[in-house]
Amino acid sequence: MSLTYEACLQAVEVVLASGSVPTIVGEAGIGKSALVADLAAKRGAKLFTTVVSLVEKGDLVIPVPPLTTDSFIQTADYGSLADVQFGYSHTLVAMIRQAEAHPDQEIIWFLDEFNRGTQAVQSELMNLVLQRQINTLKLPRQVRLILAENPDATMAGFEQSHYGVTPGDAAIADRTTRLILRADAASWLDWATAETAGQPRIDPLVTTYLAENPGDLYVAATGTMADDDLQPTPRAWERVSRALREVDRQNLWGHLDMLTAILQGNLGVTVGMAFAGYISEQRPGLTVEQAFQAADAVTVFNDLVPAQQQQVLQMCLDSQTNWPLTDAANATRFAELLALCPPDGQFAIAQAMADLPDLLEQLADRVDLTPAVASLYQLLTKIGQRSSQIEVS
Repeated sequence: MSLTYEACLQAVEVVLASGSVPTIVGEAGIGKSALVADLAAKRGAKLFTTVVSLVEKGDLVIPVPPLTTDSFIQTADYGSLADVQFGYSHTLVAMIRQAEAHPDQEIIWFLDEFNRGTQAVQSELMNLVLQRQINTLKLPRQVRLILAENPDATMAGFEQSHYGVTPGDAAIADRTTRLILRADAASWLDWATAETAGQPRIDPLVTTYLAENPGDLYVAATGTMADDDLQPTPRAWERVSRALREVDRQNLWGHLDMLTAILQGNLGVTVGMAFAGYISEQRPGLTVEQAFQAADAVTVFNDLVPAQQQQVLQMCLDSQTNWPLTDAANATRFAELLALCPPDGQFAIAQAMADLPDLLEQLADRVDLTPAVASLYQLLTKIGQRSSQIEVS
C-alpha cells in the first residue's frame, strides 16, 4: 500500500518511535529527501545525509596501519600481529562531534539511494543498520537512521521497474519497515505553497498550473510516450521553480524559446510544451506598465512570438482605466506595438477594440485634437479595410 506525503511523514515518525528503521521507497524525484528534511525540521533534529550510490567501499571506514611499536601484539605461536585501528569519514566525525556538543538533540542520519550502492558498500553498512555499529564505532543513542530506496523489480507492485539497483540483503529488509511513497498532488501543493523565507517554496506559476493539471506533477514513463527518457517529477518541478525565479530576476520572460528549452530539459517534451504555453498566457513577456513606459518595450515586443504579442496588447486593452488610449503617449506606443504584429494578430486586436464599449468612439472624438490618437485610428482603419478586402476576395 502506497502513502501520500503527509501519511508517509506520519508513518515514519511512528516507526522511529517504535525503535525501528524506516525505509522510504519511491520513484526518483518523488520527494523522499524533502520528506526527511521536513521531518528533521519538525522534530528539531540535526540532519546528516549520505548518498549511498556515491559511496565507495572504504569511504566510511578506512583501516589505519600501526604507527608505533605499541600497536603490535607479540604472540607465542602466531608471530607479531598488528592491532589495526580505523579512520572514519567526515560525516561520522561530524556526527560524533554533534552528539557530544548537543547530547539532548536528536540526530537523523539519512542514507539515501541505499539500494543503488554496490553490494560491497551495502555490506559495509550492514552492522550500521542491524547493530548500530561500524567496526569499533557505536552510533550515539540519539542517532536515528532512515533509509531511502528506489523501487526494483523484486518489490511487489514494481515488477516493471527499470532502475539500476542492487537488491538489499534480506537481513536488512527483515529489520527495516518499508514505506512506499506516492506522488500526491494535493499534499505536494500544500507543501509547495507554504511560505519559507518570506515567499512560497515553489513559484506560484508552477503551483497554479499544477492545481489545474495535477496529473502533470508526476508522469511515469511508459513505452507509448515519445519522450520516455524524461518525465516530470516533484524534484523536476522544484528545479523549474528555481529557473523561473531566475528568469524573473533577469526579466527574460520574452525569451520563450530559451525558456521552453529549459522546461523541456526538466519536464520532458509533452509537459514542457504545455507548461510553456501556460507561461506564455500568464507572463507574456511585458507587463502593461512596461509595454507603455519601458524604453526597450518595442524591441522586447518584437522578439515575442505572435501569441505573446497578442496577449500583451489584450492586457493593455483590459487596463484602459489606468492606461487610456486617448492619451497621446499611450496611443503612440500602442500603435507601434500593434504595427509589429502579424496581420491576423492585428485583426484580432482591432476586433477586440471594436468590442469594447465606446472605445472606438472615444478615439474618433480625439482624432482632430491629438495627432497620436489620429495615427492609431488610421492604423485601425487600414487593418479593417485590409480584412474586408480579404473577405471579399
